[in-house]
Amino acid sequence: MKHLLKLLDVSEKEILEILNLADQLKYERKHGIPHRHLEGKSLGMIFQKASTRTRLSFETGMYQLGGQALFLSNRDLQIGRGEPVQDTARVMSRYLDGIMIRTFAQQEVEDLAKYGTIPVINGLTDFCHPCQILADLMTVREKKGSFAGLKACFIGDGNNMANSLIVGCLKVGMKFSIACPDGYRPDSRVLDFAKDYGDKFTLTDNVPEAAADADVVITDVWASMGQEDEKAKREAAFKGYQVNDGVMKAARGDAMVLHCLPAHREEEITAKVFEEHADEIFEEAENRLHAQKAVMVKLMKD
Repeated sequence: MKHLLKLLDVSEKEILEILNLADQLKYERKHGIPHRHLEGKSLGMIFQKASTRTRLSFETGMYQLGGQALFLSNRDLQIGRGEPVQDTARVMSRYLDGIMIRTFAQQEVEDLAKYGTIPVINGLTDFCHPCQILADLMTVREKKGSFAGLKACFIGDGNNMANSLIVGCLKVGMKFSIACPDGYRPDSRVLDFAKDYGDKFTLTDNVPEAAADADVVITDVWASMGQEDEKAKREAAFKGYQVNDGVMKAARGDAMVLHCLPAHREEEITAKVFEEHADEIFEEAENRLHAQKAVMVKLMKD
């Protein structure tokens, strides 16, 4: 495993190796055990999209691992003023030991990896969000003990989160169902991937059907970053696609709830359900740190 570009590229074995390492790093962090695996290493962090959790978790993670993280925005890079990605990749490869990029187009991430000579980590694109899903899977395994026999469901937009959740959950052996309105379905590449899993995957526009007997209920905002001008249209399309008491009644009694944050209470999730499951949601947010540290160690350690 040289890069983390999308979970479609990663095997079940590699996912589990990352999760096991993340568990170990979390234990060491909680018990004050040093784990400076990346002493003297530098990570360049390219942000074409703003972020709270991604910047904090990568920057803090590199510090805890003994390295340094460099924050690079559009204003700091020639890439924002027309320099080709392939040239940026070659230059950064001469200075740094790894690149994390949070941007719009998946192709930009793929090109950085193609033309550079150092590991590239996808911090989010419009197509997928692999780091978040690794944190989600880590949280599920912490709370449920294993993935065996579990069903996860996603309610809402078939966006980058949905794309990565489908791939990640199916690869580790979970059943997965998604409820989304027509016109907001997951990417066709992901749906083609899911066909190989037969009845372990369900796509529907029926929310109670998707949530039935789910062990994990997941949602995300209706309008992602860059879609603000579609807010009214999306609110109309997603009316009824809310994680509320009715959805939780359809799920298993001990079902957990995940949300990648930020959450818009009373839109995709009620304030009541959010607060009832806040411990799980904020453990998920913390696990971004541990899961990404594991990714960086796996990719960047000598």
